[in-house]
Amino acid sequence: MAIDYTRRPSTPPAGEPTAAVQGGGVNLSKITLTKSAPSVSLTKSGERQGAMRVNLNWSQEQPKKKGFFAKLAGPGGIDLDLGCLYELADGSKGVIQALGNSFGALNTAPFVQLDGDDRTGSVSGGENMHVNLDRPEMFKRVLIFAMIYQGAANWAAVDGVVTMYPTSGPEVEVRLDSAVDGARICAIAMLESTGRDVTVNRLVQYISGSQADLDAAYGWGMRWQAGSK
Repeated sequence: MAIDYTRRPSTPPAGEPTAAVQGGGVNLSKITLTKSAPSVSLTKSGERQGAMRVNLNWSQEQPKKKGFFAKLAGPGGIDLDLGCLYELADGSKGVIQALGNSFGALNTAPFVQLDGDDRTGSVSGGENMHVNLDRPEMFKRVLIFAMIYQGAANWAAVDGVVTMYPTSGPEVEVRLDSAVDGARICAIAMLESTGRDVTVNRLVQYISGSQADLDAAYGWGMRWQAGSK
């Protein structure tokens, strides 16, 4: 079910966006996508926006382990990476991620750019990726994902959240809940474009394996090889 945030809401049911009343109007400041309300339109037909920021933040405050379990967790904590698979309208496909230094470009293909690589989770701004929604006709789909590159695959301890900041309309939040320990990749959300409008759908599906397994799960059809940072 898609949420239309241009409509004036009554009291929303649990799990749907909340409204803050300001100056007699309604301001939907944030939408949290849930299993019961997994989809929202980011742009309307014919509407153009600028670059939407996609932010990944997570916690490094994990329970301290001793002995054998401390060795499993590793000395450097968890390194959580933000990335995406993209497919453009012309059929070209690729990946944006810190692994392999594939940071992309914002104003030329693939119209997606990753800022940098926060290897500790201690940077207050987390990791940021930008998607150029001014060119919705250039996209077919963008699959936003997070990967635990280093450290124990413990998503519950990570307490991750991805927030999308369109240039108009409310923020859109997806929490990395329903954790599956041992899986290193979480498919977070799918942006899909009709050429005139863009919709985001919550996924939060945990993938055991590598980016190749993520690719296979969503039918991207790319060839993969090992890489490093």
